[in-house]
Amino acid sequence: MVTAAHPVSVPVVAPAARLRHLGPNWYAAVMGTAVVGSAGTALPWDGPGPRGVLAGFWALSLLALTALLAARALHWNRHGEQARAQLLDPAMAPFHGCLAMALLAVGGGAMTAGRPLLGTRAAVALDGVLFTAGTAVGLAAAVAVPYLMAVRHRIEPSQATPVWLLPLVAPMVSASLGPLLVPHLPPGQPRETMLLGSLALFGLSLFAVLLMLPLVFGRLIVHGALPLALTPTLFLVLGPLGQSTTALGQIADAAPGVVPAPYDTGLRVFAVLYGVPVMGFALLWLALATAHVVRARRRGMGFAMTWWAFTFPVGTCVTGAAALARHTALAGYEALAVALYAVLVAAWVAAAGGTLRGLLSGELLAGPRPAPAALAPARGRTRSDGVR
Repeated sequence: MVTAAHPVSVPVVAPAARLRHLGPNWYAAVMGTAVVGSAGTALPWDGPGPRGVLAGFWALSLLALTALLAARALHWNRHGEQARAQLLDPAMAPFHGCLAMALLAVGGGAMTAGRPLLGTRAAVALDGVLFTAGTAVGLAAAVAVPYLMAVRHRIEPSQATPVWLLPLVAPMVSASLGPLLVPHLPPGQPRETMLLGSLALFGLSLFAVLLMLPLVFGRLIVHGALPLALTPTLFLVLGPLGQSTTALGQIADAAPGVVPAPYDTGLRVFAVLYGVPVMGFALLWLALATAHVVRARRRGMGFAMTWWAFTFPVGTCVTGAAALARHTALAGYEALAVALYAVLVAAWVAAAGGTLRGLLSGELLAGPRPAPAALAPARGRTRSDGVR
């Protein structure tokens, strides 16, 4: 991830070895593409034009997911030792949470942006499969990755990055998408189980993220700014903030008739009382992360796959703001959702363009190269090392 940001000569890679260094971080491109479609459906606009464009983004994410699943299966078959090494690499292991979120994002997008293409019945069937698989993978990653970090990885406090949040956020994505399936389940126990199960996933992810966030923020304050190519990952902190606000909004929307009174009303109240302050903190973090990115760009930060961190987390803030707009009827939240969506589209164009250029040149699939000393992962850095 770090080394991909520096333009150097790229060695010729034999066709049989091109997938050797394909990592789970590539699923971030699927997530970022899917959210452009699904977040767009939450905005206050309508018409065949916008719906068709959003459906096109969802279809592109489905194609990308299919291609990546096939490529990663081939990677495990031909380069199993490299795939296992990625699990034991503390810098790469957290990205295994991206597989779960990619499955969930495409599945949820089928119910929103993709429904005009598929029809309701096919959309529900596809989402049911991808939601089940994504939730299972997400729960496994939320346990396995922290376990490996504790017993196999050798990690110092100065190595903490927002990437550590990825496996912990995956259950929150399930929490926000489970309510979409509630109306399509049999009334009674199945619907209530799905709704309360989504709320349980919300709590599981929220408390795990709250344990991890202080490590990330403390690393910034004590050890200085992140290496240049990792700076975009600061946007990953927006993911649990926007996704949790979205999750509670979706749960509250699905609650009437599923859970008895007064719990349905309580969930609507909770969605607002939780979402308003969390969205306020998200805007603060957005400003802080943007300042770090501007600083890194001025110091020569080039394109890396970490640029996809600009997309999905911002998309969750779009849906979070849209959920607050529904529950508060405030025009300010509608305007915020539209403004954040413009940021999301611009970020997708930048990330997709850089990825396409990197694929055509072969640089993104080439083997890792040693990073310059100034950009190597920090170990025992002082404040003067991080601020120049």
